[in-house]
Parts: sequence; structure tokens; C-alpha cells
Amino acid sequence: MSYSDFTINDLKQKFYLKFVENQLLFPAVPPYAAPKELLSLLKRYLPLALAIDTEKARSELIVAPLIAELKIGLPDISFFSGIEFNVDRSLGLAGRCDFIISKSAEQYVLEAPIIVMVEAKNDNIKSGIPQCGAEMVAAQRFNQERGNEINVVYGCVSTGTIWKFLKLDDTDFYVDTIEYYIKDPEEIMAILSAIATGKI
Repeated sequence: MSYSDFTINDLKQKFYLKFVENQLLFPAVPPYAAPKELLSLLKRYLPLALAIDTEKARSELIVAPLIAELKIGLPDISFFSGIEFNVDRSLGLAGRCDFIISKSAEQYVLEAPIIVMVEAKNDNIKSGIPQCGAEMVAAQRFNQERGNEINVVYGCVSTGTIWKFLKLDDTDFYVDTIEYYIKDPEEIMAILSAIATGKI
């Protein structure tokens, strides 16, 4: 079993997660002024990503540039793409993660995962929630084992154009009531920045 094999029932039964689906996770976050270069790049790349219309194209042309720019703007975080994240194979907490943002400047080794991101398969945000949840549980356990003082882990399932955020606080698993759209990339970056810098 790996992250992608999990179902919502698995999360509830294996890890006793309590799903909370009636919360707006980010009612107010500090504004984020994205660099003009990123906004221009997204404007140029978005039509191509949508025309190719594969997970890989959306990941490379939309998601990765946005997160890379976030990392450049916040030197105290690190950004990992497509790494193996094996925390506990016996529980299925193993496999490759699409993206991880760490609350550490260390770029060669993952130190303190705070946000995990999953590419939605077949443009289906809902189907990515169990996989993301399992990766969030793994991040939570990883931090606990290393004594990282990170009480809350966040997640995101994205098609590139649609972003759905999740939150794991102990065993309370929150699914944001709304979705965010790439037509407002600064709103998405504001949320990611607020999480990474602890401003929420």
C-alpha cells in the first residue's frame, strides 16, 4: 500500500481522522504581491498547459513555477518535487510526493514538512483528498519523530487551475469549504505564504 492507495475510510479507520467539512480555513490572510515576472509567466503558460491538458503539463507549467517563486521570496523555506517520502511502510505511509514545502531553509534534505501537495488525477479534486490526507499524516508523524514543533500540517489538491486546501490538526482533518482558482494566483500564494510563515 502507498499514499495513492488510500481511501477516506482508510484515513478514518487506520488513523482515526475526524473529517470537518464546514470550515472556511482562510477567512483572512495577509496579502501577497506576486512578482510581475511570475504573473506574466503564468499568463503565457496557462493556455499551453490547458491545451496540453495533462497532469504533468499543469504541474510543470503552473504549479511548479508558482511554488518555486514562493521559495525564492521566502528563503527560510524549502521546496521538494517528486521525492520519495517513506515514513512507515507498515502503515502504507510510503511513496513519492508530488510537492512538499518544508519549514526549513535546508534544500538538500527534507527537515520539516508543513505543506504537502497532490496533483489531482483526471481533474478530480475529490479523488486526491485521501492521498493528500495520507501524506499529511506521514508529515505529521515525520515531524513528531524529529521533535519538530509543527502542530498543524496543511495539504492541497490541485489541478493547476483549481486548488483545494486541507488541514490536519491532531486527528481533526479539515477540508476547506471553498476552492481557489489560478485566475487569482496572488490569493493562492498568500495562503501558501501565510502557512509557511506561520501567519495564520
